[in-house]
Amino acid sequence: MAISASIQFIRNATLLLQYNGKKILVDPMFFPKGAFDPIAGKERNPMVELPVSAEEIIKDLDLVLVTHTHPDHFDPVAMEALDKSIKLFNQPADEEYFKNANFTNAETITDSIVWNGITIYRTGGEHGSGEVLQHMGTVSGFVLKAENQPTIYLVGDSVWMNEVAGAIEQFKPDYIVTNSGGAEMPGFEGTRIILNEEQTITLVEASGHAKVIAIHMEALDHCLTTRASLRRKADEANIALEKLLIPKDGERFNL
Repeated sequence: MAISASIQFIRNATLLLQYNGKKILVDPMFFPKGAFDPIAGKERNPMVELPVSAEEIIKDLDLVLVTHTHPDHFDPVAMEALDKSIKLFNQPADEEYFKNANFTNAETITDSIVWNGITIYRTGGEHGSGEVLQHMGTVSGFVLKAENQPTIYLVGDSVWMNEVAGAIEQFKPDYIVTNSGGAEMPGFEGTRIILNEEQTITLVEASGHAKVIAIHMEALDHCLTTRASLRRKADEANIALEKLLIPKDGERFNL
């Protein structure tokens, strides 16, 4: 019998997956509201509180998946809260980071890995384009596959580019989670470092049968895309509500 799967969106890029009977945490940012300075000079970040406590999030946790170690994807509060012996998968660029942080059960995914009946593939991405890309470092996405489970593609912090399109084509996911906040860095205004409205719509149109879940909005002051602006663009493109899901913080979907 198939084990039920779900995705709970927490805040920013943080997700909880129930997948193949395992509880998986993706990109934990546990900072309380207003913990750090504005990025774009608007307001302190994060702009919203966690919808559930960190204690609840990490209770009975089986695995942590980290796409990259920018502090809005893995922060000092998560570093402190997580058991250092938890199973953790990271990208090659972050191997030393987790070694130095004394995560004793951290493992690097170069191409793919099998863990508890789940195959996790690492995918590429680009955290911006042009000059800003040189400053943003290496990022990854992940695809999760298991027998009798939907295939999930976590795009990570990337703009729309060939490798993202290629991953959709290769893995034919049932669900695609996009970081769609359209963020910009100071000094590089006009260059988005993650998907914006237009790029998210392009991805949705290339997504085949997948449902797209758009996150990473309205938590940091340099993210210019909002839930409302993305929904407007989707409506203009005649994209149905059930094709592009835009969750509220804390919202859970059964897959």
